[in-house]
Order: sequence, then C-alpha cells, then structure tokens
Amino acid sequence: MKPTRREFVSTMALIGLGAQYAGARFAVADDARLPLAFSTLGCPKWTWPEILDFAAQHGFAAIELRGLLGELNLPVRPEFAAGKIAADKRDVAAHGLKIANLGSSAAMHDADPQKHAQQLADARSFIDLASSLGAPYVRVYGNNIQGPREEVIARVAAGLHELGEYARPRNVTVIIESHGDFTDSPTLKEILTRADSDHVALLWDAHHTFASSHEEPEFTVAQLGKWIRHTHLKDSVPDGKERRYVLTGKGDVPIKRQIQALVGMGYKGMYCFEWEKVWHPDLPEPEIAIPDYAKVASQYLRDALAK
Repeated sequence: MKPTRREFVSTMALIGLGAQYAGARFAVADDARLPLAFSTLGCPKWTWPEILDFAAQHGFAAIELRGLLGELNLPVRPEFAAGKIAADKRDVAAHGLKIANLGSSAAMHDADPQKHAQQLADARSFIDLASSLGAPYVRVYGNNIQGPREEVIARVAAGLHELGEYARPRNVTVIIESHGDFTDSPTLKEILTRADSDHVALLWDAHHTFASSHEEPEFTVAQLGKWIRHTHLKDSVPDGKERRYVLTGKGDVPIKRQIQALVGMGYKGMYCFEWEKVWHPDLPEPEIAIPDYAKVASQYLRDALAK
C-alpha cells in the first residue's frame, strides 16, 4: 500500500531524528527507538534486571537511575559495587539501552558549612559512579531559598561550579533540576550563568516550571534552552491548593507543547518520564503508567518531528 503524505513525512522525520542523535554525545542505542526514558523513581519495587527488561520490551532508549528497591543512595547499592560495574554496563548495552542520568539527592542551598560539605561529598560520590557507568549526567538540587536570597544564589552557584570542575575530568556534567524554590527561569538563568562551567547544565522538570512558576514552555525554552540537557515530564491536575499526578495527557500540563518546544530548539537529550511512585504510593502502578507514557509521548514526539 502506498503511504500517505503524512505517513511519509513522519517516517522521514524519524529517520532525521536518528541522524540527529547519531552525532550527539548521548546517542540512542537502537535507531528504531525514540529518545524516551523513564526514572526508576516510578518503579521502586523492581529489581535491576526487571528494570532493564521492561525498558527494552516497551521501546525505551534509556533509563534514569533514581533509586533501586527503596534505596535512593545508589553508590551503596550492591548492584553498583566496583566489581559489578563491568557487568552492569554489559547488561545495559545488551538491552539496547543507555543510562540517561543518575539522580542524587544532593542540595546546594544549606548555609551550615558542615552540612553543605556533606552535600557536595554526596554529589561527588554520584559523579564517580556515573563516570564508572558511562552515564553523562548527575542531577542535584538548589533546593530552598532560606535566608538572604543573594547569599543562597551565590552558594548554590559556587557549589555547582565546584562540582562541575570535579565532574569535568570524569566526563560527567552536573545538572541542577528546576525544583523547589528554583523553578523560575530568571533564577535558574542567574545561577547557571554564575556557575560558569561547561560541565554544569539544567535538568528541565517541565512540570515544575509550569505548575509552580506558571511559565509557558516556549518561554522557558527560550530563556534556558542552551543549558537543557535532560528532562522530567509528567502530567497533573489541580487538587485544592496542591496538584495530583495523572496519566500522561489526562491533565492540564502542556506536555505536547513542551516536547514541541524542545524539538524546535534542537534538543538532543532524553524525554524522561518521572512518575513519583516513591513519594505517592497511591499512584497507578508502573506497569500501567510507564507504557502509557511511552504511547502518548511517542505520538507527541512524532507529531512534533513531522511539522
């Protein structure tokens, strides 16, 4: 059967996507896979082999490591002990996957020197693990603006610069997430500029910039696009003064426009689903939510590429 014009354009766009990613530092392992990933925050009961099997079976290109079997401090997990790293890398490659990012809990805002030093040490342990695994990024937080704003901004930026310089020879980039009190573009732009390191960049949690700072995705990408290396995508609806997470496309978060904005700027990273099952155990199970995201987000991505 002869393809329709729309089908032809969509196919050519996907071929173009494969070419675009082939030259990127973070290449898709399988040319047939779209650059979709999911965070292990969404599947806290799955073992390492179960995570890899599920990701491959459902067409994901990568996984984000954010905890394993209830333990968020990944460097202490036996699966990632020094003697297991080579086998881990073989297992990931055998599934046609990449590790998109390691999510640490390190936060740069604390004014107490001892606590701040501990946060930096925690981040460095994640950077070391990422380097061993061949993962390109380690996520850290701002996280809270406590006390004089200028002092907090300076402390966060200095912490990021220090970590970026530590990460540089290890071929890792530290990415601050738009999270907590650090979700608006002006604040993030100021911090990233002052961090002044090509090994410091941004994890755009597109839900937070929209829901917390009320920014439209096109504005955020215009302001911060040059720093965006990784994403967190998820949907939600208002629920009183809070928001309640829902399956992708069932809420009011403009995920399709977020993806379109990223495609439009030539983004070469992963479109990563962050299903916060660890923090919200009442959410639908990962066996439901993660494949649902793959179905919806892949269509959004194909539509964006076909334009």
